[in-house]
Amino acid sequence: MDKKERLKYGIIGVGGIGGYYGGRLANAGFDVSFLLHTDYNYVKINGLRVESCRGDFIVKPIAAIGSPQEMPVCDVMLVCLKTTNNYLLPKLLQHAVGTNTITVLLQNGLGNEAALSAMMPDLRLAGGLAFICAWKAGAGYIVHADYGMLNIGGYNLTETDMETLAQVQRDFIQSGIKCTLTNDLYAARWQKLLWNIPYNGLTVALNTTTARLMQEKPSRELVRRIMHEVVNAANACGVPMNAAQVDKMMEMTDTMRPYSPSMKLDCDAHRPLEIEAIYTRPVQEARRHGCEMPCVEMLEEQLQFIQATNAIVVPVTPNAEKTAP
Repeated sequence: MDKKERLKYGIIGVGGIGGYYGGRLANAGFDVSFLLHTDYNYVKINGLRVESCRGDFIVKPIAAIGSPQEMPVCDVMLVCLKTTNNYLLPKLLQHAVGTNTITVLLQNGLGNEAALSAMMPDLRLAGGLAFICAWKAGAGYIVHADYGMLNIGGYNLTETDMETLAQVQRDFIQSGIKCTLTNDLYAARWQKLLWNIPYNGLTVALNTTTARLMQEKPSRELVRRIMHEVVNAANACGVPMNAAQVDKMMEMTDTMRPYSPSMKLDCDAHRPLEIEAIYTRPVQEARRHGCEMPCVEMLEEQLQFIQATNAIVVPVTPNAEKTAP
């Protein structure tokens, strides 16, 4: 690809994550195609509305695509689906991925790239962690309440691919998004789990918000205990983490607006929960390195029970949208 040409982006999963980051790129003038299903007709006519703490905007006109078969070949595919829908990616990606396309999984959890690579061995894969409070509030309507930083890194990329990923970073920055590159995606995913494991699961199990978890002493101490298990597991897996990171993460959450994480929103909407990516794989990975995570494992089992008794709504179509992580 000519380095002077702008990258062509595709978005799969236009919820809080895909809608916000894809919307920022499109609003800055980048070529972005959005794969939509339930909102397709609405967004095609009305555009994508983003209500953001960093300035509201509407992407209109917008390159709204109604089916995977109509997606153009893109230089960069940003996958913003929940990991519970990753089994659909071979169908969703087949028309949009070319020989040199880089697919970036902007998802929570551990092992997502390895799992997708096993399904689609020829994919050039990267991963990304979104530190953001954002959600889909209605048809073509995204709310961004706080934060917004991205951290992206390569999984199986060549040196040339990494140059393209560096261009992706620059494009995000130009779009008003703080974006960093990591040379250790595995470590970055463990660091994100330090927040995701306690807050996603406990807001579901205790039917509460992040703010209430932090206000009550028993739940606050449970958050801390779970975070220390994550630190111990990460260290066992070769990822250096320490107690100071626990304190910093809790202090950050103290200043966060009252918030229901993505798993709580999914539970309330009777959607499948991202238990495997956020809980099962980290527990298994830690055990493989000789480290047990008893509190996390108990939380995992509670979530499995809640999901089993929560009358999950199964999407009717293969690219049904999900609330963003």
